[in-house]
Amino acid sequence: MPARYRPLAYTPPEPGELLSRARAFYELMRTRRSVREFSNRPVPREVIELALRTAISAPSGANQQPWFFVAVSDPATKRRIRQAAEEEERRFYAGRAPEEWLTALDHLGTGPEKPFLETAPWLIAVFAQSYGLSGHGRKVKHYYVQESVGLASGFLIAALHAAGLATLTHTPSPMGFMREILGRPENERPVMLIVTGYPAEDARVPVITRKAFDEVVRFV
Repeated sequence: MPARYRPLAYTPPEPGELLSRARAFYELMRTRRSVREFSNRPVPREVIELALRTAISAPSGANQQPWFFVAVSDPATKRRIRQAAEEEERRFYAGRAPEEWLTALDHLGTGPEKPFLETAPWLIAVFAQSYGLSGHGRKVKHYYVQESVGLASGFLIAALHAAGLATLTHTPSPMGFMREILGRPENERPVMLIVTGYPAEDARVPVITRKAFDEVVRFV
């Protein structure tokens, strides 16, 4: 069946405005840092909902939108997630991770204890759908799942930062417990937890450097 089209709703900005918009967004996003010390100060559900609406506006392969997000604020559920995550993390730090990996993490000061999973007001679990289901229960293969979910997650992190919230991507391995705790089906694979809220008043972040622009970008 041929695709249906409609005119694109777009008004091109003036060249000066184009540059100012690009600079303003860069200046905003360059201040984003991964935070591990959160305040328990409440964040309105509407803020999280708007950020998620931004996330699901991301492009996806064949427009299949192979993602699902679970926003968690319930204290009991956050506690279960923390307990399960820390159990996996203890195994990771006690021997599952190769020494090279632990050395790479050493300067960040991370460890198996993850109190932010309970302190932060919101945890957003990101799931990737390897296939969908038609109205008749037939499996529908999804394409470019990893790329699509990565794009949506990036949109989500940017939206949360633009709203004024701190974020942290947390990826305990393995993450099968997330599907069990949150009651998600077999076709969904947990990808990450995005922890979000206000940073603690005394929050600190590691002193890090970014690779130079010319090391990672080339114009041809």
